[in-house]
Amino acid sequence: MDAETKAFLDSLGHPTIRTIALQDIETPELLAVKPGRNRAEYCWTLTPFTPTIVFRSDPTVRRVTYVDADVFLFQSPRPIFEEFERSGKAVLITDHAYDPEYDQSAVSGQYCVQFMTFVRDASEPVRKWWQDRCIEWCFDRIEDGKLGDQKYLDDWPRRFRDLVHVLQQLDLLLGPWNARRFPYSRAVAWHFHGLRLLAGGKVLLHGPYAVPEVVHQMVYGPYTEELARSIRTLGRQVVQRPNHKPVIAWLKSLARNAIKRLKEIRNYHVVRKLPR
Repeated sequence: MDAETKAFLDSLGHPTIRTIALQDIETPELLAVKPGRNRAEYCWTLTPFTPTIVFRSDPTVRRVTYVDADVFLFQSPRPIFEEFERSGKAVLITDHAYDPEYDQSAVSGQYCVQFMTFVRDASEPVRKWWQDRCIEWCFDRIEDGKLGDQKYLDDWPRRFRDLVHVLQQLDLLLGPWNARRFPYSRAVAWHFHGLRLLAGGKVLLHGPYAVPEVVHQMVYGPYTEELARSIRTLGRQVVQRPNHKPVIAWLKSLARNAIKRLKEIRNYHVVRKLPR
């Protein structure tokens, strides 16, 4: 999404990384909507284009898996792909599988744009429909049942019944919103939503979500160690602006539920030092 990131990744010389410059793939329709969308909204607008970008870049690619930048693989994703292959479908999506107290399905959608697989050609009706919708509207606000690129997925299992498979092994891809619903141990990947790198080498771990202490130790511990190694490789400190929108949405949810579990708000302030 920016020249600095591409230059750094290219400098690593890693044989399994092939970068694609944003300016090389921007279409006239993307450039037409770009001025009216902020950085996050434009990233979301691009998401449906990514499978096509990769398919066109390499004709040998049979399928493309989009993975959010804050998703970390703890083990091989083979179990996810094996289930998808057994389904015989063309597109794989995953359920948020919220803990009941954090259920934001009505706002953020039942399904999460975090780990999505597209099979060449067979997935095109789904991908093209999604692309057209995101060109029409893709903003960081709730409007007419839409939110960014994500709420569009809600009716895919019905709209594209013969093409879309929803991952049935819900505990293979987890995040802070379902950390208490499933044991972390089977997770193939973890979505580190809400994590922010702060000044002074500190890290805000999981935003407004309360997670078990064992998850702090076995999930957030290894991940922050990897982050620290990456920052050392980069050679400079990275500081992000905390995103307070999830906190606001969660507080509204608390109010609607008679302020139950109010004590958990303190978990928003779980901040730790990155390992040296």
